[in-house]
Amino acid sequence: MPTVNMFEAKSNLSSLVEAVATGREAEIVIARNGKPVARIVPLAPKETGKRLGVAKGKFKMPESIDEANEDIGKLFSGSSK
Repeated sequence: MPTVNMFEAKSNLSSLVEAVATGREAEIVIARNGKPVARIVPLAPKETGKRLGVAKGKFKMPESIDEANEDIGKLFSGSSK
């Protein structure tokens, strides 16, 4: 856990944040007049939960689902024929 003084932190903020964000450093302590006053630490990743297959088995697709594909394609392409 490196400690940097306030001037160094102001001058190199981008590289200090990148070091923490990439995991090169777990945290960086910022000191003022030799006394620790702040820490730069990575944010905890947001938990997103399971998404794929959430509705599996809850909906039944009709057999006719693809019958209008050609007509819909014509509408999107601007064709009238």
